[in-house]
Amino acid sequence: MKPIILGTAGHIDHGKTSLIKTFTGIDTDRLKEEKERGITIELGFAHFELPGGKLLGIVDVPGHEKFVKNMVAGATGIDLVALVIAADEGVMPQTKEHMEICELLKIRYGLVVLTKIDMVESDWLELAREDVNEYLADTFLANAPIIEVSSLTGQGFEELVQTLDRLVQEIPEREIGHLFRLPIDRVFTMKGFGTVITGTTVSGKIRTGDEITIYPQGTNAKIRGIHVHNKEVNEVQAGLRTAINLQGVEKTSLNRGNIVATKDSLRPTYMVDVILDLLPSAPRNLKNRAKVRFHNGTSEVISTLVLLDRDELEPGQTCLAQIRLDEPTTVLRGDRYVLRSYSPVRTIGGGEVLNPLPKKKKRFSEVVLSDLRLLQKGELKEIIKLFVSMGRFEGLEETELSFLANTSRKRLDEALTGLKAQKKIIQYDKERKILIHEDFLRMAREEIVQTITRYHKDFPLKMGLLKEELRSRTAGKNNPKLFNHIMNQLTRDGITVLEKEIVRLKDHQVTLAQDQKKVRHKLEETYLKSGLQPPYFKELKEKFPGNSGAEVLEVMLKEGLLLKIKEDLYFHSKIVADLQDRLVNFLKQHGEISTPQFKDMTGASRKYVIPLIEYFDQSQVTVRVGDGRVLRNK
Repeated sequence: MKPIILGTAGHIDHGKTSLIKTFTGIDTDRLKEEKERGITIELGFAHFELPGGKLLGIVDVPGHEKFVKNMVAGATGIDLVALVIAADEGVMPQTKEHMEICELLKIRYGLVVLTKIDMVESDWLELAREDVNEYLADTFLANAPIIEVSSLTGQGFEELVQTLDRLVQEIPEREIGHLFRLPIDRVFTMKGFGTVITGTTVSGKIRTGDEITIYPQGTNAKIRGIHVHNKEVNEVQAGLRTAINLQGVEKTSLNRGNIVATKDSLRPTYMVDVILDLLPSAPRNLKNRAKVRFHNGTSEVISTLVLLDRDELEPGQTCLAQIRLDEPTTVLRGDRYVLRSYSPVRTIGGGEVLNPLPKKKKRFSEVVLSDLRLLQKGELKEIIKLFVSMGRFEGLEETELSFLANTSRKRLDEALTGLKAQKKIIQYDKERKILIHEDFLRMAREEIVQTITRYHKDFPLKMGLLKEELRSRTAGKNNPKLFNHIMNQLTRDGITVLEKEIVRLKDHQVTLAQDQKKVRHKLEETYLKSGLQPPYFKELKEKFPGNSGAEVLEVMLKEGLLLKIKEDLYFHSKIVADLQDRLVNFLKQHGEISTPQFKDMTGASRKYVIPLIEYFDQSQVTVRVGDGRVLRNK
């Protein structure tokens, strides 16, 4: 069954509540104060089964100017509006304000109900009809049916019911939406049940037993029971007036304006990027940083309006803006909102949410404005690319992307499959499904290659730099997963080489200048001639200009020409290789060698013997057994 919500709109005392009571039998004024004063203060709810079998949910809103914020809350999620105008008074201030709110919320279907026809003569009724037609000429109700009724005599109610029955058949099926959301308009407790909330389910569906999250506070709870029009059901979907019995949450922790949603599906925010339409009827220009009242769903939040493309917005104009909220709320891209002035309070404009979780925006930035225009009118793939690019080098998790783009998992996967295939979007962290835009991956990659290139230029005698040092100098500093992804790419593409945690460009070779070649020749000659009793390097270092000795020594170590046996003590690799051959042969013949025997083999003093025998232990040539060494079994 296609669910339809009818909402009333109109000036105070034009007979909205009496109208509903007459054709449903339900009095929507439930408060004692409402009955005493004869005016609607809070939202009222009713339902009616139409002749065609459709069940119509009805929201009755207050008409008094002091309670327009309650009217905005009630207008959330309605499909069809009944604009109620008293024949004896005609179009009045709240008639106009309520119509403007309906226009801002993009309500597209409705009818006009002329009430109190029993109180006027026929010629006056004709004037009232003309007045209504003239006022509605440029609105979405321009060609809507006008039904004349009297709640006192019952005249016109049969025609009203038949007209509503016809209209609901014409209203297209609403999209259910991928996330369950219900803006709370009422919270109460029931004996034996506990906390109950009511509202209009604006998207998605939910079942008894499902877990939900209440925003913006982020409280988790479980659905104990669901009622629709006083009947218990197991499931509810978008377009239905809904009462939910919540388990695990106290009434005192909930308020009108909170949103019940699919668990962990939304993100609280203190800012929203929007397209803003200032009503032609707005009393004055709207200046940058003006204080306003932001209405979305059933919430009202005092906010500061930041105009991004101008200093003042004139009545009837449209602009891009950022609304900075005094308290957190939750919205989705594409949500409609209403703006009311801070003081005196009246409806001045509204529009559409473009980014539900933005950062502070720079005013008059063409890049910022271009991005927001894309969010307003772009295709899904372009919007996905833009949100991922906003993640810069950190990227964006797919779950966040589903929230930001306000699209179903299926549609998101379809779009991402194409973008990934074209390498416009890259998933660099498979575990957390983090995406990065091709531009930022390219920039991070170029930065890494440029850093290595610069290092080779600054230190031509070094083979490369430590991998962790490279990460600390680039975009990978705060994102190790991205860094490792790029390093794997560069290695696979044959651009870099990783050797024992040293990163270098593949074509990098250490080339010595002529004077450095002389230093190398002198060092090699020294270590060859000194054999197994070489000088400590600190004794040689001073014989070479500047730091050239240490730089060339490092090159010789990388080449394997010299071996570091212990701190500051180096041997020529040929000398050590010859000693190792003699040691292995000795052990094969005798099985074991003592330290004195090894000293005799080397002909060196103890300060060389101990480091050398320990070197062979560390190199897994020998292993110590008691006071001697034996060959290690490999």
